[in-house]
Amino acid sequence: MWPVLYAYFDAHNQLDREAMRTQIDATITAGARSIVILGLATEVNRLSLDEKHRLIDWASEDIAARVPLVVTITGDTVNAQVAMADYAVERGASWLILQPPSMRDQPESFYFDFFAAVMQRTRVPVGIQNAPEYLGVGLSAESIVALASRCPDFRLLKGEGPATTIQRTVERLRALGHTLPVFNGRGGQELVDNLRAGCAGLIVAPDTFDWQVAMQQAFADGLEQDAEALYAQALPAIVFVMQSLDALTCYGKRIAAWRMGFDVQHDRGVAPTAFGLECARRFATRLGAFRSHAGSNDA
Repeated sequence: MWPVLYAYFDAHNQLDREAMRTQIDATITAGARSIVILGLATEVNRLSLDEKHRLIDWASEDIAARVPLVVTITGDTVNAQVAMADYAVERGASWLILQPPSMRDQPESFYFDFFAAVMQRTRVPVGIQNAPEYLGVGLSAESIVALASRCPDFRLLKGEGPATTIQRTVERLRALGHTLPVFNGRGGQELVDNLRAGCAGLIVAPDTFDWQVAMQQAFADGLEQDAEALYAQALPAIVFVMQSLDALTCYGKRIAAWRMGFDVQHDRGVAPTAFGLECARRFATRLGAFRSHAGSNDA
């Protein structure tokens, strides 16, 4: 289970240094195997290049090699993504996850060639975010296998889709003779079925992360009923924050913050409503304070 961090801003609309540090410490204590930054939950499209660099610097400093740092790479040109990848690797990133460029009207071959060009110039293992429902474009299983054959450093697929879709992708990759690890996201929706479908894990925002670590551990221990029970308890909160990306970055980050002991000071996206805050506070209260991995099965 890998958390993808929220971007927190202070009252002056600057990145909140202490909130970012608290988030890293809480998720590592909860059982994070790696820390992911600059994904959709990090509001990467609302960050300047300098702010992206700052978050990489802070994450590297705060993780302090306790777990691997994974950086999502964005940019509309190969050179822009390579420059960001180089910056991340120089500061200790162990993995990169490439997002496709923002152009949404190109043939599949365009995105295949783009990813290949970036991967051929990177120096660490790389994944791609294959999320057509969220990003508008994606590669077929055949193209994914072809990309892995061309680029030996391509070692992870970050999918975003229903468990049935992910299962077909995993099955198709295996039929084509490839065992590329597949991660899903979607806030942990269908978490247990994603594991049954063959996912290596999930990459999710932190609001219910400790609960989801407990679900994954119960499943790995053969306690599927326990995993399902934990999932049933956390599901209402997951559904609430996954209505849209705006809901995730407005209310999901608040649920996470309250559970970690601090408040959101500023929003760059949509502002919360009074009713939305009431709902978010109720979910945060039900989930309780962030727990360590050792206690995460005591739901």
